[in-house]
Amino acid sequence: MSDRKYFGTDGIRGRVGEAPITPDFMLRLGWAAGQVFKREGQRNSVLIGKDTRLSGYMFESALEAGLSAAGVDVKLLGPMPTPAIAYLTRTFRASAGIVISASHNPHHDNGIKFFSAAGTKLDDALEAEIERWLDLPIQVADSADLGKASRIDDAPGRYVEFCKSTVPNEFTLEGVRLVLDCAHGATYHVAPKVFRELGAKVSVIGGEPDGLNINLAVGSTNLDRLRETVLAQGADLGIAFDGDGDRVMMVDSDGAEVDGDELLYILAAERQASGKLKGGVVGTLMTNLGVELALQERGIPFERAKVGDRYVMECLVKNDWVLGGEGSGHMVIRDRTTTGDGIVSALQVLVAGWTSGCSLKALREGVNKLPQHMVNVRVAERFDPLSRDDVRTAVDQAEQALGANGRVLLRASGTEPLIRVMAEGRDAGQIGRIAEELAEVVRQSKA
Repeated sequence: MSDRKYFGTDGIRGRVGEAPITPDFMLRLGWAAGQVFKREGQRNSVLIGKDTRLSGYMFESALEAGLSAAGVDVKLLGPMPTPAIAYLTRTFRASAGIVISASHNPHHDNGIKFFSAAGTKLDDALEAEIERWLDLPIQVADSADLGKASRIDDAPGRYVEFCKSTVPNEFTLEGVRLVLDCAHGATYHVAPKVFRELGAKVSVIGGEPDGLNINLAVGSTNLDRLRETVLAQGADLGIAFDGDGDRVMMVDSDGAEVDGDELLYILAAERQASGKLKGGVVGTLMTNLGVELALQERGIPFERAKVGDRYVMECLVKNDWVLGGEGSGHMVIRDRTTTGDGIVSALQVLVAGWTSGCSLKALREGVNKLPQHMVNVRVAERFDPLSRDDVRTAVDQAEQALGANGRVLLRASGTEPLIRVMAEGRDAGQIGRIAEELAEVVRQSKA
């Protein structure tokens, strides 16, 4: 995607008020997207949802104006999880869905994600076409052909019922004590309803968004408060979502973190045991080697995709497999939904425990993760670290030192100006030193 001007691995993202995350750009983006999504001979419509950031109001209005200028109707959903927009785009037979969110980032960031009419992330060709239209001057549709805007007031209820429909009719959470961390984000008003209506006793943290506190010391990227609450309340487990609800992380009854890699293993192992696993499992370049080895021990095929749930999905479709995910908690379960969905993924893990009669702590015992050490190196502009000779030489030396007992990975973030440096192996001290040394080479590297 190096040829892209605006789109990264997960839409368009940046700091509010700094190009391209500005009202005038969003106006042009709405118009450009409208031109791409219009279908001849139909009354076209696009859904817009958002997370709880204060800036979402501003960008919602700008996108609405641009889409209307292109002659496309707009249906506004208000604050809703990203996967809810994917689901509702399909059920309303819309041309596309737009999410205003910067996922797990702080409130001062925001961004745009697109879904196709099928509820999937856009392919590269469509994103390139939108960028092409962005370079053209806006031409407003005739007055009689302008798009109309309306609100879908029952969107939360529709999505709650969809989430519950992904579990067996006889499934119940009666007697289960849960703590939900909604990250002060888009799941705050739907996730508690889903789990309570399935019978769980639910406590909520991170459920009071004010427009500025999204992901602030809560959510899937900061489990400290969830861990403390689970232990203080003697809960059976805790579930944390990120700001837009497409990720999930958990903690068990002892407060131990259960990340996306382990959750993926749990789902694969349970489905294999019940004879319902179709094919293998897709992880990413970042998936812990211990998970790959644990799957191999069970005879479950495993394949790595590039980082990003869109690439996990592409690999799943290519292989006609069902389960894929990332350590960050993006889980793709193709026989349940079309994109990463934190609530649906959490429910599938709970079904695995209900089916097997095992606690979350017991479910994760089949996998022993190897130590990983990650360093994020902030750079002025993202670049391919392996394109530089000094970095390539340092990586070669690190790989020789680790041999068959580990691996290293350097990659540019698709959403932030960062180079991510990761080392993984059996010796925690060795991989820590290697990761820090490689990070310093990256910092000193010159084009």
